[in-house]
Parts: sequence; structure tokens; C-alpha cells
Amino acid sequence: MLDHVGHDSGERHEHPNWTVGRVAFLAISAICLYFFAPSIAEVFSAYDRLGRVQPLFLLPAVICAIASFACVWLVQALALGTRDWFSVVTTQLAGNGFNRITPGGGATGTALQANMLADAGCDLTVAATALTVQSVLSTASIVALPVFALPFIVAGTQVPSGLLQAFWIGIPVFLLMVAIGISIFVADTPLRALGHAVAWMRCKFRHAPMDDSLGARLLAGRDQIQRQIGPHWELALGASLARWLFEYGVLVLTLWGLSADPDPALVLLAFVAASVLGLLPFTPGGLGFVEAGLAATLAIAGISTGDALVATLVYRLLTFWIPIPLGGIAAWVFRRRHPRHAPDAPAPH
Repeated sequence: MLDHVGHDSGERHEHPNWTVGRVAFLAISAICLYFFAPSIAEVFSAYDRLGRVQPLFLLPAVICAIASFACVWLVQALALGTRDWFSVVTTQLAGNGFNRITPGGGATGTALQANMLADAGCDLTVAATALTVQSVLSTASIVALPVFALPFIVAGTQVPSGLLQAFWIGIPVFLLMVAIGISIFVADTPLRALGHAVAWMRCKFRHAPMDDSLGARLLAGRDQIQRQIGPHWELALGASLARWLFEYGVLVLTLWGLSADPDPALVLLAFVAASVLGLLPFTPGGLGFVEAGLAATLAIAGISTGDALVATLVYRLLTFWIPIPLGGIAAWVFRRRHPRHAPDAPAPH
């Protein structure tokens, strides 16, 4: 009887039940995707007009998209204190691709990448904390982007009221995300929760025992990361900001390739508003929120509806859709070098 009870308890531990909160979150994700399905379909309807983008501008747009990812790799390498670029690049692409197909605001991709880095020899707590630091820097950098529009506005650029409203509506969302990020450095609970998520992912996919001490080790790793990234904070902050500027470059170059004559300041405000909407964790990678928000704010910024849809499609192809299969390829390449080993069999009693 005791053995039977113990066995059942172990199985419940390895296969946790669906919680009300988890079911509710997935239900909200499904409702959001259903609600935004027409906007997503409308953006994809511009597929036959992609040929209108001049290759002279499309090639630099692709380079900007790659450079945006390179900035993320640089910040992660600084936070990890490593020059193992193979592991940083492949795990980031894999985690990013996984995040694009699962809701959760990036937590799933972070957990997957942290576990892959652990397989490559990195300390799991250091990896999870470093990825969190990179995410916080990236999120905080969005607020600095409108500063680059100020010279144009001072010079006389008129900002449509609708675009300002879209931007101000997104500010509370941004402040919430920044508050969550800052709390990681001043409070223990967020890191403990992250440690539980990473440990659960490790238990789920590697059938390893649940490590309840991971949260405490993350707190120690946080202090180590702060000491490590401190001497390079200017480079880390600059790369975090450049990441968004390169993504903005994808959008502007595409509009130039369409001969849409975009106003850089207005397009920047439209981009920031859409990027803030993309931070909402209810759909994978802000799917639907970004499509609807970017197409609408570009139209408010003076871009024709047709050009706005084509520009949104190119932007999402380069920053959202194409990285998904690339993430799968990166995961396969990574596992060729770092194959997953089955856990050791328990010692006989």
C-alpha cells in the first residue's frame, strides 16, 4: 500500500495537473487569436504585392533584421561572460523560435534556452539570470526610441492625434513590463518564480527530478551577473537599443522600397506603439497585436493602406515567421554537438 501511494505521488509530481490559471490563460490566448484572425489574414493578403518592394532596399532590410539578432547575441554573451558564440547563437535562435509558437511573453523561450545552455556546460542559474537581464534591458530600451523622433518634431513634424493616442495607450503596458523587470533586481519573488518555471521545463522535457532550490540559486546568480555586466554596461545598453533601431530600420527601408515617402519620426512612433503591443503575453510573439497595431498606426502616420500592409508583412516575415524554422534548424545543429543524454538510472535498492 505504501509503495502504491508513493508511486502515485511521484507520478503526480512528474505530470502536474492543469491549473485553473493555466487553462484561463490559454483560453485568453485562443480568444485573442480568434479576435485578431481577420487582421492577420489581411496582412497575409498582401503577399502578392511583395514584388513591389525594390530589391535595392529589401537587401539592407534583411541585413538590419540579422543585425537586430546579433545585438541580442552580444548582450547575452556579455551577461553570460562567454565567447562560446555557437552556443549563444544556436540556443537564442531555438528559444526565440519556441517563443514564437507558445504564449507566455517569452518565458517559455527563456526556459528552453537556459536549459540548452546548461547542456552546453553553462551553469543553469547563471544562464537563466543572464537571459532575464538581457530581456529586461531589451524591454527598457523601447522607451528611449521616441527620443530619436524629437528632433523631427521640434523641426516642425506634425504628429497626428490618433498616433499619439496609440502611443500613450501603450505606455501603461510598457510601464508594467519595466516594473516587472526592475522587480527582478530588487525583489526575490520574480526570480524564484522564474526558477520554478525553468525547473518545471527541465523536469518536463528531460524527466529530471524537480529542483526546488533553483530559485534560491538564481538570486545568487543575479548578483554575479550584475558584477559581470557592470564593466560593460554601456555596450550592453547600446546593443539593447540598437536591436530595436535595426528592427525599425527593417520597416523604414521596406517603406522606402515601396516609394511610400515615409516620415521617419511618424514611422518611429508607429513602430514603438506596435512594439509595446507586442509585449503583451497573451499570444505568441504578440501575434495579431503587432499586425493590427502596426498596420493601423502606419496608416495614421500617412502611409497608404496597401503599403502599410506590405510593410507590416515584410517586417513580420523577417522578425517573426522566418526565425521560427531557423530556430528549429538551430536546435537540430545544437543537438548534433550537444546531444541530450538520458538521466542516470536510479541505483538499485
